[in-house]
Amino acid sequence: MSLKRIRLELARTRDFPQGSPSHGYEFLAPLDAGGHLEPSAWSQAKGACTVRRFWNNEPDEHGTLIHRRNGSWAFSYAPGDDDDEPIFRFDRHNFVEGEYVSVTEHDGVTRPFRVVRVAPAVIRT
Repeated sequence: MSLKRIRLELARTRDFPQGSPSHGYEFLAPLDAGGHLEPSAWSQAKGACTVRRFWNNEPDEHGTLIHRRNGSWAFSYAPGDDDDEPIFRFDRHNFVEGEYVSVTEHDGVTRPFRVVRVAPAVIRT
């Protein structure tokens, strides 16, 4: 298993035609050599699979990357589904710099994010 730190930044939207490096996510997840999520490795390391949502002028949110029974993935910030942010086809994405991912955020809007960094995760114990 190779645990990676992945940074997503807001891609071009109507409100941000150039995208925005101050809106996005940083999360830890196990990736295979091709940059795809490894569900079996996630189940062994799910406690380390954290997420930080950063949004300009708002406090950071901290949560976890969850893998649901139906095979979908989401960012979750509290127990229950009310605050979960589903990630469209997360299991099919290739997490390499320059690729795009769509996240349905708290407000119900699905926004595009660009993978800007994938680096080995350093876990402090």
